[in-house]
Amino acid sequence: MVADGSSDSLAPLLQRLLGGVPLLEESPTHVLEVVGVLESYGEVLDAYSRNLIYQGEQQFLNPFPVFRFFNGELSLGRLWRHLNHDRINFEYAEYCQKAMLWHGTGGLDAFLESERFAGICQQVARLKRRHDPLLGLLSTLFPQFLPELIRSAATTHALGQFWRVMSDLFLDLARAHRDGQITSIASIVEFVKTGLVAAAGLPIRYAVQLHGATVAILPEDAQLTFLMDVAVPYVEAVFLRGMPFLGTLSFNAQATKIPHDQGQFGYGALFADPLPTMGAGIPPSLLMQDMYRHLPRDLETAYQSQGRGVVDIHVKICMSFQKAMFCVTNGAINGTMPYLLDDPDPQHQSANRDHCMAWLERLRQAQLTALDASGPETIRTAGHH
Repeated sequence: MVADGSSDSLAPLLQRLLGGVPLLEESPTHVLEVVGVLESYGEVLDAYSRNLIYQGEQQFLNPFPVFRFFNGELSLGRLWRHLNHDRINFEYAEYCQKAMLWHGTGGLDAFLESERFAGICQQVARLKRRHDPLLGLLSTLFPQFLPELIRSAATTHALGQFWRVMSDLFLDLARAHRDGQITSIASIVEFVKTGLVAAAGLPIRYAVQLHGATVAILPEDAQLTFLMDVAVPYVEAVFLRGMPFLGTLSFNAQATKIPHDQGQFGYGALFADPLPTMGAGIPPSLLMQDMYRHLPRDLETAYQSQGRGVVDIHVKICMSFQKAMFCVTNGAINGTMPYLLDDPDPQHQSANRDHCMAWLERLRQAQLTALDASGPETIRTAGHH
């Protein structure tokens, strides 16, 4: 299943999608990895979501949000644990927020660049000038300063809402697995697809309190919804495009290691090499540490019994996480399929084929070797055979 640059290399994957077969091959090990890592991820996303929503609502336009990670519950004990790094790494949540804001795709970004949103920013500016002379001065000198801060806050809150849904979905998946309802990769993909479709039309709204007035930053009449306006742009920004990691490739323009076109970026979760990605200072390593803190016992035991045990456990988590994200992406592909897979209309079949090929072309250089089935003895990192 490794992409080799030829169009034929995607044919087996296309056949699987059009046949309703998951991209990730079936195996008991894959089920263990995907369910376990998504349960851990669900716990982490719960914390990320709560903090991002808190930041969006309570830290709005705060010029010095030093204690933004404490959710308004600052104490000496929490501060000490924070300084000793005995905490959730909310910096990774901010990394994802910055990726969404920077890549700017989909309906959310379209609204944030609209005249309607510009009017909302002007309303906020008028309210702030009366009570914050410094912000008023900066807004006058740099007209795009305040709108950019508000765009960032809106993206923060929208991502928090998105992760709230995904956290519940992944934790529900783990419960369904314990109840015997989830026994295969196909049932995992179907569960994710059903959850995404059910949440597709959920409204994305965001309002703040400013000096006694309520300002709708993402108002109801913007008609932003969960799936197409936030979920799909998130997949594009975080799963696919991402951002190049410092220390892993040259940022020298003459080296041309980084594409000029952001649309050609391939540094997201489905593309990253798990080994260097777990290096110090690489953002996803923060997520893997958070997930390690919440690993289900059965998956942790499986990791400890293979390869280097706990020494390379973060790399193993990253490898399992990629498999899980392929399942989530698979669910998104299936959930946005234009027509039913068994639709006999040739035009509808062609539309489904084009839909799948568009996704697969984006995944051509992804870590497709992760899709192969592996036995219980093969949860291991490179160098162990």
